[in-house]
Amino acid sequence: MIRVFVVDDSAFVRKALRKVLSADPDVTVVGEAASGPEAVLRIPEAAPDVVTLDVEMQGLDGLQVLRQLLAWNPGLHVIMLSALTQAGAEATVEALAIGAADFIDKQSLNLMDLERLGREIGERLRALRRRVPLPRAAPVRAEEQAPDLSGPELCVIGASTGGPAALQHLLEQLPVDFPLPVAIVQHMPPGFTRPFANRLNGLCRLRVSEAVEGDQLRAGRVLIAPAGMHLRISRGLGATLSADAAGARHVPSVDVLFRSAERARPGKVLGVLLTGMGEDGAEGLSLIRAHGGVTIAESEATCAVYGMPRAAVERGAAQHVLPLPAIAAALAALGS
Repeated sequence: MIRVFVVDDSAFVRKALRKVLSADPDVTVVGEAASGPEAVLRIPEAAPDVVTLDVEMQGLDGLQVLRQLLAWNPGLHVIMLSALTQAGAEATVEALAIGAADFIDKQSLNLMDLERLGREIGERLRALRRRVPLPRAAPVRAEEQAPDLSGPELCVIGASTGGPAALQHLLEQLPVDFPLPVAIVQHMPPGFTRPFANRLNGLCRLRVSEAVEGDQLRAGRVLIAPAGMHLRISRGLGATLSADAAGARHVPSVDVLFRSAERARPGKVLGVLLTGMGEDGAEGLSLIRAHGGVTIAESEATCAVYGMPRAAVERGAAQHVLPLPAIAAALAALGS
């Protein structure tokens, strides 16, 4: 049984979430709070596995509550509820960097498609329950630092649940002279990828931006696929965007990016697949490896959700399976 505590200053949202969660036989709601101070007081005694937490509340806001909850229990899974506003998106991106496990767009509650929302939340809860991630700063063992990355001319990275914090950790380690252009797909709803890219740009030595049509990939630059648009790379390393789903479950799709990268630089691609639910990226990573590129999957030890990397490992797509700090160290060494 998954124990969930609901925090939101809207009585409507609390009622809707309780209805959704109570319909799932694997979930029990162990409490709710209408304010940040009430949440901080009641959550420790309720001992939940997961907290749903409103980003924007009066007084003690969601970010302040999140910091206090993770200080109390670093392994607590917190899912943020975010309104699609600029302030809400920026706060959500910061929450993910602090350590929130995932987020849900509150607009989906207002649409009242509670059956679909219930399936979505249930899937996320079950994925998060399977493990408590180890600290991102775990020491790197010597044998985890040595993949040969000398051949690639292009780096592509895919991530989903847990990806924002993982990508921040990885990109912050890359030096200003990192020699490969980088393209990233991070599963996010529309409205969140630009604040995410802007935040990374302020933290990293490389130039990070949300991709726009015709952007040119070059060393020292990182492009992040905009939510709702597939990102493909041309043979001239230009970015092309398309809203056509093209049969993909996710838009943007990691597989779509990885396949285009392999066409752009056959045998010269470094593919990296990080934490996330589902299987997106496994097929594309397999293609990169089959054509002579270098492939890395994040190991279960540091994944928030060992789904996408597991799918890649099971189909033999990953040459190297490494914890996140070892991936970051291997890439950072390219600039030294």
